[in-house]
Formats: sequence, structure tokens, C-alpha cells
Amino acid sequence: MIDIEGLDFNYPGGTAIFKGFHFTVPQGESVAIIGPSGCGKTTLLYLIAGLTLPEKGEIKVAGSPIQRPRPRTGLVLQDHGLLPWSTVEENTRLGFSIRNFYGPDGKHSPTDAPRDPHTEETLVNHWLSWLGIDHVRAMYPSQLSRGQRQRAAIARTLVLQPDLLLMDEPFSALDAPIREELQRVMNRFHRETRLTSITVTHDIEEAVVLGRKILVLSDASNQKPTVVDNPHAGDHDLRRTDAFHTQCQHLKELIESKNRREVP
Repeated sequence: MIDIEGLDFNYPGGTAIFKGFHFTVPQGESVAIIGPSGCGKTTLLYLIAGLTLPEKGEIKVAGSPIQRPRPRTGLVLQDHGLLPWSTVEENTRLGFSIRNFYGPDGKHSPTDAPRDPHTEETLVNHWLSWLGIDHVRAMYPSQLSRGQRQRAAIARTLVLQPDLLLMDEPFSALDAPIREELQRVMNRFHRETRLTSITVTHDIEEAVVLGRKILVLSDASNQKPTVVDNPHAGDHDLRRTDAFHTQCQHLKELIESKNRREVP
């Protein structure tokens, strides 16, 4: 689904963050990305999304080189990005209007193709119900809890039927009980859809809960991708198991080891 070859990228000012970086993600995989602040977690996500372009190398999604944001890539951010003057339902429908304006290829070419109100209505109803926020569809973001706002942001993304879901620390601003509840929601989502997903997080426990593969980054520009298999992601009551605590400790030690070894 994702193929990154020979990626070079520098921050403004010339600080190298990736140099000759290679990474692949099979279709249907759930990946979590962790590492210290400044290691390039969000940058890598934005590169895959086409919001940022590499200085060298190539990123392919579904076999096509990424040169701009692609319509079938869904992006969920930490700050929700909901329009405060629109209801939950109106925010959820927003993507349909944007896609219609920019055209099916996302190249700023408006399309005259007729929209299908029935299909749009079905998708909106399905995801608002599935995410448990159908009862607040007429409310505005300021009237919602943080968890409800994040669910609305997820619904807005999923109604567009993406084939790739990218999430940048989507639950970091939430209280622990709500965060864990939404983690369970996304585990269920992945079990039912097998949609390829990548989640950036600073939380090792969240990475173990969400990612069946965990990419560990370091501060070094010449970093080699370290991918940890995490087969128990999504298991019922995972947090109560010895395997969960063992994996969390392993990842903590791995992050510390990679930084000591790779930082010049």
C-alpha cells in the first residue's frame, strides 16, 4: 500500500531528518509510529499524505507516486478541525462538497458530475451511528465533549471511504478513559474494515494498543527503520495482560537504545 524509497528530507534551516530512508506498509496493515520529539513522526505522516514533498526519493501509495494530497487518503488530526459554525452532520458532510469542488483527482478541477444524495445520506447515517454520535448530529462543536468532537472528525473522514487512514496523535488531548474508549473504537474499526492505517503517537501504550506493526524512529538523520511486530494489538483487555507490559517495556528500552546508538 505504501512504498518509500530513498527518502531525503530536511527541516527549514538545513537540519536533516530523513536521509536515504526506506519503509513499506502492506495493504490492510495497522501501523503505529513512535519516537522522541523531533524525530520526524508527523513529518513522515505529512509526506505520505502529500502535504509535504520529499527533497529526494519517492513515496508511492497504491502504486502511484505522491506529488500532492490524494482524494482517497483520509487524515485525522489532533485538533479536530471542525467548523465551529456547522453542526456535527454538516461537518461530516463537508468532504463531499470539497471533493465535488476539486474533482475526483484532487487537481483543483471542479466536476459537474451529479452527486448522489442517497449514498451520501447512507454513509453519513452509518458512520454517525457506528461512532455513537448520531444523537448529537444537530449540535455544534462547542456543545460537544472532546471525545465527541474527535468522533465527528473521524466520521467526516470515513464517509469519504478512504483506502488509507492517517492519524496524527488523534487522542492525545483526551482524558485517559475517553482516550482508551476511542482506541477500542479504532481497534474494532480495523478488525471490521481492514483499512490500511498509520497512527502517529508519543504514547508507547497507545502504540501497543493500535499498531500491529510499530515503527520506532530516532533523532538521527541516517536512522534505519526499526519495525516491531505487535500481534496482540486489538486483543480484548490487552492492557491487563503480561504481554502488553512486556511489549511496552521492550519499546521503551528500544527507543532509548536507538537514540544512544544513532545520535552523533
